[in-house]
Amino acid sequence: MGIRRQSRELAMQALFQSEFAGTPIMEALQHLRDHFEASRKAYDYAREIVEGITAHWQEINELLRHHSRNWRMDRMSLVDRNILRVAIFELCYKDEVPASVAINEAIEVAKRYSTDEAGPFINGILDGLRLALPGK
Repeated sequence: MGIRRQSRELAMQALFQSEFAGTPIMEALQHLRDHFEASRKAYDYAREIVEGITAHWQEINELLRHHSRNWRMDRMSLVDRNILRVAIFELCYKDEVPASVAINEAIEVAKRYSTDEAGPFINGILDGLRLALPGK
């Protein structure tokens, strides 16, 4: 598994833990760092993702609400919702990450952590967002 994939998984897991258990997000990320093997580079990029999502929480959630037309956020699984947050952050705030990479990585993480239906669901939301973003 590549470093960036591992970073995305760590970020998603920290977001999940924070939302599920009410753990402060940076504490959840530190717990993952302390108890699971991850390279320094993977952890650093995961921290960058988590800090970015935290800084843009309202905007990311609004984009998620808008592009998941027939799904309320509270009806989405915690895993899918947080995979989407990671991908939306990369699509909107990480210009060096191509849109196709952010979307494909989200689908691959969903294959590992979510249901069979998650891939097409995540792809549909992210592709709609990609089409709405200038220059993507």
